[in-house]
Amino acid sequence: MSSHKNNTACSLIAKTVLSALLVLAPYPCRTADADTGYQPQKTVVTKAQTLAQTYPAVGTVRPKSETRISAQISAQITDVHVKAGQIITSGTLLITLDSRQAAARLKSAREALRGAKASRDKARQAIKSAEAAYTNAKQHAARIKSFYASGAATEQEFENAQAGFLQSRAALSMSRESLVAAEAGIQQATETITGAKVHLGFSKIIAPVDGEIIRILVEPGDLALPGKPLAAMRTKGGYRVEAHVREGLINTIKTGSQLQAVIPTPGLSLHAVVEEIIPYADPRTRTFLVKAAIPAKEGLYSGMYAKLMVPEAHRTIITLDKTAIIHAGQLELVMVKMNGTWQRRYITTIPLDDTRVEVLSGLSANETIGIGEAR
Repeated sequence: MSSHKNNTACSLIAKTVLSALLVLAPYPCRTADADTGYQPQKTVVTKAQTLAQTYPAVGTVRPKSETRISAQISAQITDVHVKAGQIITSGTLLITLDSRQAAARLKSAREALRGAKASRDKARQAIKSAEAAYTNAKQHAARIKSFYASGAATEQEFENAQAGFLQSRAALSMSRESLVAAEAGIQQATETITGAKVHLGFSKIIAPVDGEIIRILVEPGDLALPGKPLAAMRTKGGYRVEAHVREGLINTIKTGSQLQAVIPTPGLSLHAVVEEIIPYADPRTRTFLVKAAIPAKEGLYSGMYAKLMVPEAHRTIITLDKTAIIHAGQLELVMVKMNGTWQRRYITTIPLDDTRVEVLSGLSANETIGIGEAR
């Protein structure tokens, strides 16, 4: 076992030394020998490719559109009808509040409305009676006045007739004022009923739009207060990554830019479109908040750790088809066409993808490489 480890270590050291020598030496020195008899089955050409180096800006998966549900009144919570993760539609009953106080207020307002309407009916009847009395008193006063002018009525009769007329006029005015007060009472009671109905309606908290419940923040027995969040829901529209990008890179991205978002836990790599860049740097971290939209995928949830890959720099590499590499132990070599002949050349590479490698040393761009040997 010890001998095997020593051999492996020696091989790695030898390859490392050889790679360093190949990097330092010019291309003609990297050619092992010439083999003019080699005839490849096919050829490929090395290519220069520009790769963007990226900076992983740490972020969090958020709903693209999140709605917080809160109460409009102060009341005790009696029932919670939904749970986190539940898909709901607009109008779904979410939470019920204690409605006894609102119901009592509505009952009292309805009784007040009935009383005000009864007062209005009485006032209308009183006005009719007062109008008839006023008409009779007015006519009687006119007759007595005529009699008094001709000496047919005494001064006492004239004064009594005038007093009756004034009293009937005052009674009519009071009846009309009672009608106005009754109508005002009706209006007030109606408004109170409307407010009580609204208040009663606030005791049933329903979903404003279609979506998915993200969090339930209360339990039955808790006190709901105006503005206090009771639940949070994600509306339809997917997710987005909210990441903090350091100020040195903020000018490399624009609204509408396409970036790559990596969510490690579900193993997702998604295209992200920058929707918003908050034009304010956090003075503590010197970072800007960037919001980039990503599509909804299975296994993706709000609050997950995410990385937004922001372009940082570019580098040019030499790429080669994997099938062109000949392995000699731990060494790699290729057949390179130079001046009409095929020559062996040692190279060093690292994997780039499933079919290509990045050439670290030994080759330059646009060199012809042979694959296989003609039989």
